[in-house]
Amino acid sequence: MTSIMTNASALAALATMRNIDANMNDTQNAISSGFRVNTAADNAAYWSIATTMRSDNKALSTVSDALGLAAAKTDTAYTGLDSSISVIEEIKAKLVASREPGVDKTKINSELSELKSQLSSISQSASFSGENWLYNSSTTAVGTKEMVGSFTRSSTGTVSVQTLTYDASASVMVDTQDASRGELTKDVGVSQPQTGTTSMTSATYYLINASSTTSAAGSEIKLTTGTSDNNIDGMISAVDKMLTNMTDAASKLGAVNSRISMQDSFVMDLQDVINKGIGRLVDADMNQESTKLKALQTQQQLGIQSLSIANSNSQNILSLFR
Repeated sequence: MTSIMTNASALAALATMRNIDANMNDTQNAISSGFRVNTAADNAAYWSIATTMRSDNKALSTVSDALGLAAAKTDTAYTGLDSSISVIEEIKAKLVASREPGVDKTKINSELSELKSQLSSISQSASFSGENWLYNSSTTAVGTKEMVGSFTRSSTGTVSVQTLTYDASASVMVDTQDASRGELTKDVGVSQPQTGTTSMTSATYYLINASSTTSAAGSEIKLTTGTSDNNIDGMISAVDKMLTNMTDAASKLGAVNSRISMQDSFVMDLQDVINKGIGRLVDADMNQESTKLKALQTQQQLGIQSLSIANSNSQNILSLFR
C-alpha cells in the first residue's frame, strides 16, 4: 500500500541515520579524549576499576616521594657516620703514635682535641628535615625510625601502608642528656695491662665529654705528659671498640639505604605496570577509531542519500493525479 501519511522508507532511513549519528558521536568522543571508556556510562565495570587503580597510583606516587625523603635521611646519617669513622681512625693512629718514646703527648692531645671537635661538629650537622640520627639533645632516647615503604591493596579491597624501620639508637654518637646513649660519650669497658705486673686490669673510657646531664663515669680519652703506656693501650682498645660499633651501624644504614633504593625502583616499575593496565581497559585504539570514523562517514553519506530517495517517493504520487 502506498500512503502519503506514513512514509515507511523515510522512517527506516531516519532510524538508520540516528544510529549512525550516535555511533559517530561515540567515535568522535573517543578520538578527542583518547578514551574509549571516559565515563561510567561508557562501561561501568571498566570505569570503576580504572578509577580505583588511578587512585592507587597516586598513592604510590606519594610513596615514591616518601622513599626519596627516607633515602635522603639515611644518606645524611651514613655520610656523617662514614666521615666520623675516618676521624676515629685518625684518633686511633694518634694514640698509637703517642706510645713512641719521647713523643710530646701534649701536642698529640691538642690534635686529639681538634679531632673530637670535628666529631661533635659532624654529629650535629648530620641533620635532614629536622631529624638527626647521630646527635641527640632530647631527654627521650632516639628510637626506631619508620619510613613509608609501600601502599598495598589486598584481594578483599583492604588498603594498608607498609613501612621500613631502622633502629637509630645504634647510630647516635653524641647524647647531651644521657652519655650512655651516645657511642662516643658512653663508657667503654676494656682490659689493659696492669702496671708492674703481667696481669690485665679493667678500665673504662669515653671519647667526648658533651656535658651530658647524666655523664659517663669512666676516664676521658686525652693525653698528658704523665699518661702511662698502659692507659694509652686501654684508650686504643676503647677507640677500637667504638670504631667497630660505628662500622656496624654504618653497615646497617647502608643495607637500609640499599633496600630503600630497590623499593623505590620497584614502586616506579609498579606505577608503569598499573598505567599500562589502565590503558588496556579504557584507552581508545586510535587506529581502530579512525577506521571506524571513516566507515561511519561513508554510512552517513549513504544514509542521507537513502533518506533523499525515500522522501522523493512520496512526490512521485502526484503524477497519478495529472
